[in-house]
Amino acid sequence: MPEPAELEALLRLMPPVTESDTVVDWDEIAESWGRAFPAAYQRFIAIYGAGMIEDYLVIGTPEPWVEPPDGDGADMRAGTAFARVLWQDGRKEHDLEGATPRLILWAVDSSGDNLCWDASDPDPEKWPVLLYNRGKAIWRRYDCGMVEFLVRHLEGDFPACPLGDVSLFGRRRATFLTRTEYMRRLRSGVDPWTGEPDPYAGMYNYG
Repeated sequence: MPEPAELEALLRLMPPVTESDTVVDWDEIAESWGRAFPAAYQRFIAIYGAGMIEDYLVIGTPEPWVEPPDGDGADMRAGTAFARVLWQDGRKEHDLEGATPRLILWAVDSSGDNLCWDASDPDPEKWPVLLYNRGKAIWRRYDCGMVEFLVRHLEGDFPACPLGDVSLFGRRRATFLTRTEYMRRLRSGVDPWTGEPDPYAGMYNYG
């Protein structure tokens, strides 16, 4: 069965390097968050897994919601809790003033930006992206899903770069590495992104 158009586009822009190694119980996820998650996101995790795009944009592991949240801020629970604090305190674009979104974080980047869904609608296929640009200290809404957002960002199909760094904007070709593949390359003595010998190889304990 062919993939949705936006996922086909992402596969062309960012061909998978390895298979996903992220195993998710989507029924557990849906029950704990009170929502099923978008189909394109579930396919993304099945194809790519958790990991990072070009050492900049980190897509964390889908996790069931718990109270209180714990874990790494790049992952879904703690990251969502922090994004909700940012929403309360943060400046918003005019079209978001007075909004009360149900935020769920799906990615962060090295600029400190938070990429979330507004999961207010019971239909996950209608969830837009709400993005907190830390450098400009403002929340903005993008009327597309997570995968479409990535495609449009890599194609430069926004009036301006949404994120705090322009390195991926309009790039049209990107590499995604799972955490496992990133660590494998690091331990082998090469820079995970260039494949060149890493002069710092062996100096650190990578776990």
